[in-house]
Amino acid sequence: MTGSEAPPSASPSASPSFRLAYVPGVTPGKWVRIWNERLPDVPLALLQVPSAEAPGALRRGDADAAFVRLPIDRTGLAAIPLYTETTVVVVPKDHVVAVAEEVSTEDLADEIVLHPLDDALDWEALPGKPAFERPATTADAIELVAAGIGVLLVPQSLARLHHRKDLTYRTVTDAPQSRVALSFLELDGEPTDLVEEFIGIVRGRTVNSTRGRGAPTPPQPKQRKRPDAAGGGRGTAAGKSGGKHPRAGSGGAKPGKNSKGGKPRRGR
Repeated sequence: MTGSEAPPSASPSASPSFRLAYVPGVTPGKWVRIWNERLPDVPLALLQVPSAEAPGALRRGDADAAFVRLPIDRTGLAAIPLYTETTVVVVPKDHVVAVAEEVSTEDLADEIVLHPLDDALDWEALPGKPAFERPATTADAIELVAAGIGVLLVPQSLARLHHRKDLTYRTVTDAPQSRVALSFLELDGEPTDLVEEFIGIVRGRTVNSTRGRGAPTPPQPKQRKRPDAAGGGRGTAAGKSGGKHPRAGSGGAKPGKNSKGGKPRRGR
C-alpha cells in the first residue's frame, strides 16, 4: 500500500444528541425544558412531522423517539400510551351547534362532515354527509369550515392549533378519540439509555430515579441502634415487673371484720 492509499484518520466521535419527532397538536415544550435541565450536555432537536410520517421517521433513523397518534403500524416499534384527547367539532361561530355545550354524532347527521387525508381519528363510519372531495390537510379543511362548506371533527389540540376568531368548537360525546403515545425503535427489547431518560421524564420520574442514564444512587438512611433488651430499657418487661399492683398490699390481703386471722374483738 502506498502512502496515497493510506486510510483517512478516524474523526473524533460526535457528542451525543437526542432527536424528538412530534405530530401536529402535541406540545412537547414541558418535557423538553426538563430534559435541558437534567441533561444540559445532550442537545435535544425537535422535528415536527405529519402523523402518517412519524413511524417512518423512526425506522429511517431520523428521530430517536416520537410522539405519535395511535393506531400506527407497530412493526419494529414500541409505543407507550400517554393520554387520550377529547374529540370536538369545529364550526362557524354562528352555527346552530355553537349554542350547545356538547353534541353527538347524530346531531351532525344533516351536516357535511369534512374528512381530510391526514385525519387523526380512526373512523369506522364518518357521521353526516360526505363532502364532494377530501381536503389534503386538516389546515385546508379548517379553511373550508370558515367558508361555510362543512364541519370538521378533530382532536381538541388540533382545534386549538388551527384556532380562528370566526370559528369555535364543541365536544362530541360519542366520536372516536385520539390516543397520543411515545414511540421508539425496539432494539433487543430494550430502549437506548437516552430514550430511557426521555421515557422517565415523560412519566414523571424524579432526577434520583434508579432508571435512566447516570442516575445518582440515593443516600441510604442511617440505621438506629435498638436498646439492648437485657439492659432493662424504658418500657421493657423488666421495668414493668418492679412496680406494685395498685390493688395489692405489701403483705397480702388485709383481714376483714370477720376474718379469722384478725385481732380479737375487745369486750366492753
